[in-house]
Amino acid sequence: MTFTLPGFDLDAFVRATLDEDLGVGLEGGGTDVTSESVIPADARFSGVMDARHAIVVAGLPLAAAFFRRLDPDVEIESLVHDGDKVGAGTDLMRLQGNARAMLTAERSALNIVQHLSGIASMANEYVTAMRGPGGNPSCTLLDTRKTLPGLRALEKYATRQGGAQNHRMGLWDAAMIKDNHVAVAGSVGEAVRRAREAGISHIICEVDRLDQIEPALEAGAHHLLLDNMSPEILAEAVSLVAGRVPTEASGGIYLDTIAAKAASGVDYCSVGRLTQSAPAADVGLDFTPL
Repeated sequence: MTFTLPGFDLDAFVRATLDEDLGVGLEGGGTDVTSESVIPADARFSGVMDARHAIVVAGLPLAAAFFRRLDPDVEIESLVHDGDKVGAGTDLMRLQGNARAMLTAERSALNIVQHLSGIASMANEYVTAMRGPGGNPSCTLLDTRKTLPGLRALEKYATRQGGAQNHRMGLWDAAMIKDNHVAVAGSVGEAVRRAREAGISHIICEVDRLDQIEPALEAGAHHLLLDNMSPEILAEAVSLVAGRVPTEASGGIYLDTIAAKAASGVDYCSVGRLTQSAPAADVGLDFTPL
């Protein structure tokens, strides 16, 4: 089971996470005192990881990496794949290996599957609501940069498993001109012009008024973020843009409002809470001595 993401070092992540849990580098740290004092060194376990409620799965390859880090000979069988939508009670993974190693890795493995599956599941809920009755089947859900430090690549991976598309990955891959940039530059048009003259290849410009749309487009914006607009104003904005650049609704987007926002005709709806506020999925792991 391989897992690679651009800019993400799986080995370093697994090592750092386990070191944190084991207290490596701290006085008295470096061991799982419970497992090492209670479980014989040669004891073996079998285990089953399962979903306790309906979820979209994400993070199984990372869970496997935690167990393999501590027991290279552990036997792992993935029963589903990341991105699968499963019902309550579905078995996700079976394991068999050294009992101490499995118990030491258990919490880190579960934490990442619970967190990423929670994000994937929420993303799927938003996609379903956005494209359902009263919505827009052709609208695309976007995530944002509202991610936990150090976990961006993983959290944005999870939104993709739930059916969303990644917005820019960071500050480097696109310019996003927001109200504070405009305040310093003096106007929307001037801010966009400066970005174009700097040679930025993709410029996203936030507008919160209809009269900002034309100056942004005339200056060369490639994508308009329509901020905190009602569905009615969004529809008017989409009409003014007239397909010249993609349009994105942002702000005030919840499960009960996304359909109406999407129905305005925007190309995208972006939702920060996908990564900022998604609750952890209920995933468990039960062991049996061999």
